[in-house]
Amino acid sequence: MEKIKEILSRGVEEVIDREHLAKKLFLGKPLRIKLGIDPTSPNIHIGRAIPLLKLRDFQNLGHKVVLIIGDGTGVIGDTSDKDSERPMLDVKTIKQNMKTYVKQAEKILDIKKCEIKYNSVWLKKLGYSEIGNQADQFSLHEMIMRENIKKRLDEGKRISFRELLYPLMQGYDSVAVKADVELGGTDQRFNLLAGRNLQKYYGQEPQDIITNPLIEGTDGRKMSSSWGNTINLFDSSDEMFGKTMSLPDELIIKYFTLVTRVPMAEIEKIKKMLNPRDQKARLAFEIVKIYHGEKSAQKAEEEFNKIFRDKEMPTEMTEFEINKEEIFYPELIYVSGAASSTSVAKRLIVDGAVEIDNKKDKEWRKIIKIKDGMVVRVGKRRFVKIKLKK
Repeated sequence: MEKIKEILSRGVEEVIDREHLAKKLFLGKPLRIKLGIDPTSPNIHIGRAIPLLKLRDFQNLGHKVVLIIGDGTGVIGDTSDKDSERPMLDVKTIKQNMKTYVKQAEKILDIKKCEIKYNSVWLKKLGYSEIGNQADQFSLHEMIMRENIKKRLDEGKRISFRELLYPLMQGYDSVAVKADVELGGTDQRFNLLAGRNLQKYYGQEPQDIITNPLIEGTDGRKMSSSWGNTINLFDSSDEMFGKTMSLPDELIIKYFTLVTRVPMAEIEKIKKMLNPRDQKARLAFEIVKIYHGEKSAQKAEEEFNKIFRDKEMPTEMTEFEINKEEIFYPELIYVSGAASSTSVAKRLIVDGAVEIDNKKDKEWRKIIKIKDGMVVRVGKRRFVKIKLKK
């Protein structure tokens, strides 16, 4: 009973239809719980962990998890959370992006007990006649009154007809897998409801819906791969710990609630801790523990304290061997792998993000004399030890 109540409340924005779903859960009937993820980026970030953890909660209660990799919907692109038209992706990019999606999801789910589906299998079979029948279940008014679509129309921005087809595609996924429940973010509400509509049309019982809040990234803006403010499921333990420690203090409790499974009673105690840094260190530990285990979490915390509290060098760092005794400053940062180009290296130097042997120098127009063992630091967590080839 308590687990069911928590499933319907923790990290939940809305349940449709709450009474109907609660009754099914209390009766103990095994349900088919659906989540779709479009491979628009190679990484699944921790914002996606919110519904993935909810899937695991359902899995632990004996329900069947249906994870859909949107290799069909990903090509079209969901515009629900976008302020401008989302470009179509080619099939090659989608295939490349989704190579490790199942392994990433496995960090949270018991994959052996999941049904893994690829929605291109059924979406490619649909023709104009069937899509026309599906489209007939919705009015143009319903489509264009969606918050983001309406906002773009009011601003005179282009809306492609392709974007209006996306809810049909996601909705038909629910028909194809006979979903009893679908999970998704609040920005997915219209798409989730489309699943209910299409299930009615195809003679199925409409799915219930659970929406979760969206989460902010490391810079306080909405977490997005395109903004680079993500904590990714495949990040190393040190990266994951460090990124979590960089979060704004006001996000600490939200993160505890949404992306960990620390008991809510324990979170209430954490709220009373006086030092936000201590709260954040506990949060970082709990997050790393989920994806890398407790020993790695302990090691990551020790390493973080060594670098940022005790101002020491990391235990391990990347090494770069060079056979020049002198080199242009931005070129050193680039060739050592600490920046993606010399122009980026220049910007980092000017912004004060580069240190050599703990000394910051913003003058980029200079030649650096190479010393064997010198350490280049870019940003807070990127260290490279320079080795002089003799």
